[in-house]
Amino acid sequence: MYSNVDPAHADKDDNYLLLCDRLSTHLPMIDVVRKDQLQTGQPTPGAVRKRAFETEDLVLSQTQLDAGVVSGWHHHGERHLYGFMIAGRLRLEYGKNGKEAVEVVPGDFFHIPPGLIHRDVNPEKGGKLVVVGIVVGPGPPVINVNDPD
Repeated sequence: MYSNVDPAHADKDDNYLLLCDRLSTHLPMIDVVRKDQLQTGQPTPGAVRKRAFETEDLVLSQTQLDAGVVSGWHHHGERHLYGFMIAGRLRLEYGKNGKEAVEVVPGDFFHIPPGLIHRDVNPEKGGKLVVVGIVVGPGPPVINVNDPD
């Protein structure tokens, strides 16, 4: 649908306003969540989660850990977690007695499969780490546990 109305004179043309109204009701919109609009995410001791979007089967959030912090043990139930490291260095500890570990640095992507008990560690002496994660699947997004086994 096109209009031959000059937008500079749109306030004087009812057809232009009608066209804008019609287009705005039929076009999908892009949702934006600004950093100061993030909501409190699921708690795990030591980890600060801020949620941007959440649906029944998806949560997109930011996780931060201050320097030297070790989070509590947790898993993501039936959900897959996909992450992207923004700042700092993250060590993910998991496995028998928590003896396995991987480290991710800014620019790295990672995947944590459903049910894998792990904890987040910021090994840096100065500076917080920031990671963006998306958990996908049914059920609660975070389940805190007492130990890795």
